[in-house]
Amino acid sequence: MKTLESYSPIGREPNADSIRQQFAAAHGWENQYRLIIQLGKLLPALPTEWQQEAFRLKGCESQAWLKGEKNEDGCWHFACDSDARIVRGLIVIVLAALNHQPAAAIQAFDMDAYFSELGLEKHLSPSRGNGLRAIVLAIREQAV
Repeated sequence: MKTLESYSPIGREPNADSIRQQFAAAHGWENQYRLIIQLGKLLPALPTEWQQEAFRLKGCESQAWLKGEKNEDGCWHFACDSDARIVRGLIVIVLAALNHQPAAAIQAFDMDAYFSELGLEKHLSPSRGNGLRAIVLAIREQAV
């Protein structure tokens, strides 16, 4: 059985700062949308044993799964996947900010400001926005 630390879906890069830089360099929503799709390609598929109902994210229209665990160092490590390309990219954006962090940092990170800075909320459909918030909520519910 794989552990999340050894799985380390996207490693320590990209992080929130590198995501901000990439979005700033990708002028216009079409380029940013392509960037989200490219980011999704960084996300490896979850092992099949983690693609089960117990790890399924509620609130996403597409299929999505999240598995988290706290390491001895107090940091939380998450693996997440979806069957939708755009959702996979959005997952990378969320994990860039919250993965490999202690619970206090996960709870304190201003996701609304981060999403606003990236321009996500104004361009995503309401259902995608709800799914994005569901991913963040699920991570924060685990990281206590």
